Amino acid sequence: MPKFAANLSMMFTERPFLERFQAAASAGFTAVEYLFPYDHPAELITETLAAAGLKQALFNMPPGNWAAGDRGLASLPDRREEFATALSTSISYGNVIKTPLLHMMAGNAPWDDPLAVACYRDNLQRAAEATAEAGIGLVIEPINGRDMPGYFLNHFERALTLIDDLGHSNVRLQFDIYHRQILHGDVLTALRRMAPDIGHIQIAAVPTRNEPTTGELNDGVILAEIDAIGYQGYVGCEYRPAGITEEGLGWMKSI
Repeated sequence: MPKFAANLSMMFTERPFLERFQAAASAGFTAVEYLFPYDHPAELITETLAAAGLKQALFNMPPGNWAAGDRGLASLPDRREEFATALSTSISYGNVIKTPLLHMMAGNAPWDDPLAVACYRDNLQRAAEATAEAGIGLVIEPINGRDMPGYFLNHFERALTLIDDLGHSNVRLQFDIYHRQILHGDVLTALRRMAPDIGHIQIAAVPTRNEPTTGELNDGVILAEIDAIGYQGYVGCEYRPAGITEEGLGWMKSI
């Protein structure tokens, strides 16, 4: 069975953010992920992780102005300087928190806009080099347009092409099972074929994005396949509990 990381941006939201770490540990998790740590000093996040006995699995680079609709900066040609600042900030936080992975969000832009494509490729190379120097892995994630309309990186094959074209060993694929099913289906075959490029995996029920095993996929079979392909990282539980978080954790014992 894979090892799971609680996503604290979606789980344990009955509590303030910093209290979710201990709640996750008390529920049996050994690691956590979340969207963004930047509302709190990196040192405080590190102390909170240590106090709960947790490891960090992943977090995202700053996305721009999330409240205003930004979903990343990497594909936005007129915001290259802001991207550079975001990259520096994420690495600074990553060095303190000791995250093994950073996720570079692409932003909202037409996927076939040549300027957006060129900007994304340039920023991916910049981020690959900077994170490699810092000893932190970098992942990119295709996201479906139903949840995030207009998102630039909305196709798994395009993500793989970008990774292959760059040819940098520090860049890998973030394989979100929920997004894969909505975008393309064919989850098991994709896991097998893309296994050499996968750096992180996330899971949620489809189509509700609630607890695994409550949707249209056989999550037990999928998790067994994750073991079969030799994946050694955490599986991020990036789902929205249907009720109280702890009351919905029985799925981990049922599979």
